Amino acid sequence: MSYYQDNRGMGFSLFPPMLKLLLILNGAIFLLDSVIFEVLAFNGVSLSSYIMEYFALHPIQSGLFWPWQLISYQFLHAGFSHIFFNLLALWMFGAELEMIWGSRRFITYYLIAGMGGGLVHLGMQMLPGFEGAPTIGASGAVMGILLGFGLTFPDRPVMMFPLFIPIPAKYFVLIYAGIDLFSGLFSTNSGVAHFAHLGGAFFGYIMLKHGDDLKIYALVDKIFGRSKQQSNYGNIIDYPFEKTYVEVIEEVKPPEPKGTMTGVFMDGREITTEEIDTILEKITAKGFANLTEQEKRILYEVSKKLD
Repeated sequence: MSYYQDNRGMGFSLFPPMLKLLLILNGAIFLLDSVIFEVLAFNGVSLSSYIMEYFALHPIQSGLFWPWQLISYQFLHAGFSHIFFNLLALWMFGAELEMIWGSRRFITYYLIAGMGGGLVHLGMQMLPGFEGAPTIGASGAVMGILLGFGLTFPDRPVMMFPLFIPIPAKYFVLIYAGIDLFSGLFSTNSGVAHFAHLGGAFFGYIMLKHGDDLKIYALVDKIFGRSKQQSNYGNIIDYPFEKTYVEVIEEVKPPEPKGTMTGVFMDGREITTEEIDTILEKITAKGFANLTEQEKRILYEVSKKLD
C-alpha cells in the first residue's frame, strides 16, 4: 500500500480516519490500563481491576455481565503482544477496506463483527466444558475485517506466519478459520477465545452479504444523518453511506451518447468507458492503492461529474 499526493491535494493515506481512531483508542486505553490504572487504587483495589470487572466481557451466568461489555471488551488487551498483533492485522487488512467502503460503513462493520464474536463466545461459555473466564481483545472484530478482506480481494497474495509463503487471501481466511475451529473444539481451556474469532467472521459474512438487505447500514445512516463524505480521489461528494466506493464510481460514469466515449477529456483526449471499466476491475482485483497515478487522475476527472 502506498501514499499518493497530487497537485490537487488528493490524499491516499495508509491511515484512513476511522482506522486511525481505532488504533489510537486501543493504544491509549492499553497504556492507561497497564501503566497508570495498574498502580492507582481505590479502597485497596487497583483501578485496572475495576476496568476488568465492568468493561471486560463476562459470562452471562457470572452475574457480572452488562450489555455495554459487548463493545468495551474490544478495546481491552491482555499484553503487548496481544494488542500489537491485533492492531497490526487491523491496519494491514482494514486500511484498504475503509478506503473502499467509507469510514461509517467500515466502523459499523467492525463493531458489529466484534459484538457478534462476543455473542457467539457467550453462547459457547454456557455449554459444559467451556471456560467461563472474562474475555478481552479486538480479535473477533479483526477476524471480521480479515474475512471482509478475503472476500473483497480473494486472489490478493497474503504472507502467512510462520511460513511466509504468499497464498491467496481467500485461502488464508479459510486456513485461519480452520485453525480457530480446531483449537476451539479441542483446546477449550487455552485462554484464547477461538469462538469469538469465528463469531466475528460469521457476523462479518452476514454484514457483507446481507447488511444492506437487512437495512443495517441504512439505519445507521438515518441515525447519524446523511452527510457529505470525502471521496478517495479528492472531491466532496454527497451520497447515502450504504453505497460502496465502486458503486459511487459506477454512478459517476456518464452516459454513452457517442458509442464508448464518455465526454470527459484529460490531456487532450477523451476518456472511454472501457478505460473506466478496466480501472474498476483493477480496484476489485488488486485494490485502490495499486492504481497508477494516471488511473487515479482518470477517476478524479470522472468524479467531477458529480459537482
